[in-house]
Amino acid sequence: MPDADLSGKRAETLLPEALLPEPAEDARLLAEAARAAGRLALAYFGRDPEVWTKEGNSPVSEADIAADNFLREHLMAARPDYGWLSEESADTPDRLQRRRVFVVDPIDGTRAFIAGDKEWAVSAAVVEDGRPIAAALYQPVTDDLWVSALGLGARRGNVGLEATARESLDGARVTGPRRYLKHPEMHRHGLEPRPFVPSLALRLAYVADGRLDVAFGSSFANDWDLAAADLLVHEAGGTLTTLRGPAGALQRRGAAASAAGRRRAGPGRHRDRASGARRRDRSHPDGELIRSFAKRPVGPFRE
Repeated sequence: MPDADLSGKRAETLLPEALLPEPAEDARLLAEAARAAGRLALAYFGRDPEVWTKEGNSPVSEADIAADNFLREHLMAARPDYGWLSEESADTPDRLQRRRVFVVDPIDGTRAFIAGDKEWAVSAAVVEDGRPIAAALYQPVTDDLWVSALGLGARRGNVGLEATARESLDGARVTGPRRYLKHPEMHRHGLEPRPFVPSLALRLAYVADGRLDVAFGSSFANDWDLAAADLLVHEAGGTLTTLRGPAGALQRRGAAASAAGRRRAGPGRHRDRASGARRRDRSHPDGELIRSFAKRPVGPFRE
């Protein structure tokens, strides 16, 4: 197995709950780990890694496992009092007793990774009381790193992020599962479908950094798909919603991210950037569009 490129590894002792690290400290830890895990996975990329099928008929590669093992070893060594949830690790009830939990997808977009597509990423977040408070998302092929901490905004590299502000969905750049992109409602509401993005986390991050205005996920998305990107979107001023309204605690289904929201990235600054559409006004045609998509699950997220 290739060695991970890791510098500055540090250990941390167990802390009383009142002395838990600040979200910014966790964000720095996640960023360091996500980048190192991504470089580890990149060593397998395009080199015909071993691949097998796991439960749910989803593929997994030796790169997924290598990155997952590295992330768990590094992150849990630094924060031994945190819980752990990962797509590629066996889940245990122990995490339910922890105030904070690492939520990780070592390779979000495994099919893309196997196919040689660049749009896959390492996703890592810290969740406290059901909400992400620190996040890092790393796209190894492009060397793009998104980082966010609760109340401190979101960045890609050295650039602060602000989702686009729109008054309506007319002309909005949108992507999602392929079946959603072919839906006739897309054209009826003037949406501009963009190419499919295999990684759901990247899809949502593109809303946070302004490349997209709207991104859809299927009703089968999991916490590890959403946790890091959720915080990126919110701290960039966007909104993550479901069929029933704004997404609350994790374990949501049928999420859609939009640039229109009520939050402004950055400490102490808030403004209303929402039209009625993203505040779930059921009388609004844009709201109807979201409902019509969200209530049509297209099967496990395998596009």
